[in-house]
Amino acid sequence: MAETFGALLREQRNAAGISMGQLAKRVNYSKSYLSKIENDLKPPNATLARICDGVLDAGGALIESAHSARAGALGRRQVLAGAGAVLGVVLAGGSRPILDEGVVSGLRTSFEQLRGLGMQTSPAVVLEPLVAQTQTVHALAIGNPEPVRSRLLLLAARMAEYVGWLSQEAGNEPDALSWTRHAAELALAGGDREIASYAFVREAGLALYRQDPVGTIDLARQAQRLDRPGTRTFGLAARREAQGHALAGDRDAFERALDRAGETSFAHPADYPALGSTVSNPLALARGWSLADLGQVGAAAAILDVEVAKVPLANRRSRARFGARRSLAHALNGEIDESCRTLPETLDDAARVDSATVRTDLRELSRCLSRWRGHHAVREVYPELSRVLHQR
Repeated sequence: MAETFGALLREQRNAAGISMGQLAKRVNYSKSYLSKIENDLKPPNATLARICDGVLDAGGALIESAHSARAGALGRRQVLAGAGAVLGVVLAGGSRPILDEGVVSGLRTSFEQLRGLGMQTSPAVVLEPLVAQTQTVHALAIGNPEPVRSRLLLLAARMAEYVGWLSQEAGNEPDALSWTRHAAELALAGGDREIASYAFVREAGLALYRQDPVGTIDLARQAQRLDRPGTRTFGLAARREAQGHALAGDRDAFERALDRAGETSFAHPADYPALGSTVSNPLALARGWSLADLGQVGAAAAILDVEVAKVPLANRRSRARFGARRSLAHALNGEIDESCRTLPETLDDAARVDSATVRTDLRELSRCLSRWRGHHAVREVYPELSRVLHQR
């Protein structure tokens, strides 16, 4: 068995009957660069490994080999560490008011407005008022009798979960983890384990963006096993597990997990705002996203072309996230004009929502397009791409 990534790439290429020059054309990398990879003069990058795995039908072997090579070079990563202490919750002075259901509904409406704003603008605009509102709702729950107390705790839990998500978007992983776990504690106190189960889905998302397939899969599986989660949470967890398998290069496990997700309903309970993404077809978007990780970049681009067009204009955050992945898939497939065609719209959305997770794919796209800096479409879009990447 080949001991290095370079040796395995050469072995797979020869088994497929493809010359190095032919492979270079198919993966849109230079022959000289591939030669250095095969001779272990350069370390493999994850993107090249995925594309070569797809072209050579290596069944994930090249992706796994690249992961092993990276782990050997960098050492074992630490999985999510413990979070810091959660902010204390108090209302300044005076007794806590006793609320009725109408006030609880009003607080929920206020949160929904902030969440809608979070789809369209930077986390910096929303986080401070959202944190203050979460603390206030939690404090009000402490001073109110049932059933208002439980309603407020569940609302505070949903709000805390969203604070965790926005913290991830702001690039603050420790806060993202801390708020996610706090959301689980609030949900359990309110007598509902659904958000507690979903917290594992959120942690799996953090692992996914760290390029940690093992952590993604393990956390997503915990979410599916914990206290019989509702159908929506189960489906979201199975979808996240599928993304983890794709990141690991395991196509069969990816399909099985996505099939499990497809067998569930993504409807959400009425007692608190919907958990997770509210896009209309989350499984199709997940498939398009994951096929790129599996090296099937042409198929990924075709799916994302269709699905991104369905995302509402008001949901700038989702449009930026999946639009960036769409442009990246086209670029990796050598379709440079198509990659650049819709990129200005994506960059406009990305600039407005200021997302650390979106910038992850935009950085990869920038590295990819830099190989075509002489192309007229790339020359036109590259300055704005660079501006968005350095925006803070």
